[in-house]
Amino acid sequence: MRTTDGFFKLLGLCLLAGVLVAGMLFPFVGGLGVMSNQASATVDNMSTELANVPPPLVTTITDNKGKPIASLYDQYRVPTAPDQISDAMKWALISVEDKRFYQHNGVDWKATLRAAVSNAQGGATQGASSITQQYVKNYLINVVYWNDSNPQHIIGRQKAQEQTIARKLKEARIAVQLETKMTKEEILTGYLNTIELSQQVFGVGAAARSYFHTSAKKLNVAQSALLAGMVNNPTAYDPWSYPEAAKQRRNMVIDKMVENHKLSREDAERIKKQPLGVVPGGPDKPASNCVGAGPEHGSFCQYVQDYLTRAGMSLKDLYTGGYTIRTTLDRRANRIAKQSAEYQVAKTEPNVANTLSLVKPGTKSHKVIALASNRDYGQYKAKGQSMYALPSDVSNLGGAGSTFKMFTAAAAMQEGVAGIYDRISVPDFHISPIFTGGGQAACPGSTHYCVVNYPGATYPSTLTLQDALAESPNTAFVVLEEKTGMRPVVNMARRLGMRRSLAANGQGEPPDPKANQIELSNSQAELYLPTDNWAGGGSFTLGPAAVSGLELANVDATIMSGGVWCPPTPIAEVTDRNGKTVNIPEQPCQRVVPKALADTLAVGLSKDHTTGTASGAAARVGWTRPMIGKTGTAQDAKASTFVGATPQLAGAAMVFRPDYPYGSLCYAGPGNVRACDIGNGNMQGALTPADTWYGAVSKILAGKPVVPLPKSHPEYEHVRGTG
Repeated sequence: MRTTDGFFKLLGLCLLAGVLVAGMLFPFVGGLGVMSNQASATVDNMSTELANVPPPLVTTITDNKGKPIASLYDQYRVPTAPDQISDAMKWALISVEDKRFYQHNGVDWKATLRAAVSNAQGGATQGASSITQQYVKNYLINVVYWNDSNPQHIIGRQKAQEQTIARKLKEARIAVQLETKMTKEEILTGYLNTIELSQQVFGVGAAARSYFHTSAKKLNVAQSALLAGMVNNPTAYDPWSYPEAAKQRRNMVIDKMVENHKLSREDAERIKKQPLGVVPGGPDKPASNCVGAGPEHGSFCQYVQDYLTRAGMSLKDLYTGGYTIRTTLDRRANRIAKQSAEYQVAKTEPNVANTLSLVKPGTKSHKVIALASNRDYGQYKAKGQSMYALPSDVSNLGGAGSTFKMFTAAAAMQEGVAGIYDRISVPDFHISPIFTGGGQAACPGSTHYCVVNYPGATYPSTLTLQDALAESPNTAFVVLEEKTGMRPVVNMARRLGMRRSLAANGQGEPPDPKANQIELSNSQAELYLPTDNWAGGGSFTLGPAAVSGLELANVDATIMSGGVWCPPTPIAEVTDRNGKTVNIPEQPCQRVVPKALADTLAVGLSKDHTTGTASGAAARVGWTRPMIGKTGTAQDAKASTFVGATPQLAGAAMVFRPDYPYGSLCYAGPGNVRACDIGNGNMQGALTPADTWYGAVSKILAGKPVVPLPKSHPEYEHVRGTG
């Protein structure tokens, strides 16, 4: 039976040879060449895939000056040209895998038939694939069918590894075709760039760097023999996990180099005594994701990744495309921002995140220059690390508090309800005749929405809208919200920049799938405002819903840009593996409010640092620049915010509970902030958030020109006839 089985194995391999050399060998089985015809279409498809599917490469993310901050990859690969690979590496591989590489035309018939005879006779199993054949197989497995999430790729990879004559036939035919299109050096180099080694390292360029801290050009005999030996089984010959097996395999390769007359016996014996020489602890390669950006820049890297995937780039493409992504990150600004966030809240403080997002205003783009947090970016929560995009994502579930009063003021100005210098009513408490939702202690039994001012705060019965923005009485803005109408207020929030935040507030899906649409239609507004007396409507101006600090910073950038909204972008330029610029679809900048309204709103927000709630924080750093600002504190002090801007820089600082939002925050000074039981909190936007903002921005802008705010415009200073 063994002899019969061996005969048919040999017959199949003879068939393989006979088909490929047009009947020159074993012509008596030529009639069985139908196997080749049936496989022809598949072979042609594979040839096309080999030509059209580039190998996975490392994507590099850089700061605004082009200095790398992170690498994204599935396969750590450093492409190398033929003249960038040492002769020792080439001859080590040829000696152990295909010593007649330069003599055959893609298939080593002698080795194939010898292996067939040995296998047929029951001897030790021998391989016979040439380097060209192995290149085909490796390219299919490591490149064409690399994506595990694609079922067709899984099937393709399985077929590429089948131990069948049919697979060998396809592989050999492609190898013969390949040798008519590529030189031997190109094939050898391609193979050396494609092979899988251990621990996510692919190709000799990456292996030289990560295993030996050298280049492929400088690989010596011992290093080359180790790598060539690993090709057969990267896991079994991993030099860190199985050093003895790796050394035995390396020395066998060295002996093969002697047999192939590429190394003297004397040199071989000396080299075989050398240690493996790999770097200690495993391959020294960059982290394969945003963890590699480190604790300081990881959040920015994560935002870049999120931004590009939302723009339509798949994660697979991002991690295999070999792009160079130059971002808008300003290292100095980001470092200062993180230092300020950490100074106010310890990074290891449980369930307390302190974030700062900084954006440059402009009418052509709004560049994100810093995304910082007291928490380091990383995998170890006990060390104060988090892999959430805390500064940029809609992660503050506690809300932005009274910063949303900006939107009520802007909408009131737009609708002609109040100008910035008009006086508005400031009752001690207010029961809404419009909004339902129950009462508070100040108005027990009320079935309508009831609002009171901050405990202990006293206000005159009326204030100008400008002074009200600075001093922030709650009742005044709920009354103003009623007079203005909810749709204009919500639309204003969205137009100025709160787009993803509104979509994520639990009231519905994103209302605006079209990039150029600004207003919410009535039907879309219903997603947020089912009726004009919607139970949650009255509190909208008090900012109770989930919010993104980055979007809030971009609101002030829009105001400082004269009413021109641009998406907050972390992207300066993207180039592909060939250096060609890649167009990233971004929403266009849009004029969302008249310049006169934006400028007057800026003037309306210009007193918070002088006579308003943030004056203490401004004084603590000696702040003297003209600016706009607004504090906010969520109910029960579960989150607090400060948003501010100069004409050069806009930013939002937020302190909140990222893990369990239903509680309060207790403040006992810088560096002494903790999560506490609901009802016990005393955090305010004028404390940690304002101190974080001023502590960072004062240093970032130090030495830069002082730029005045725009002038207000009469049509928005007073309602017509009241001035």
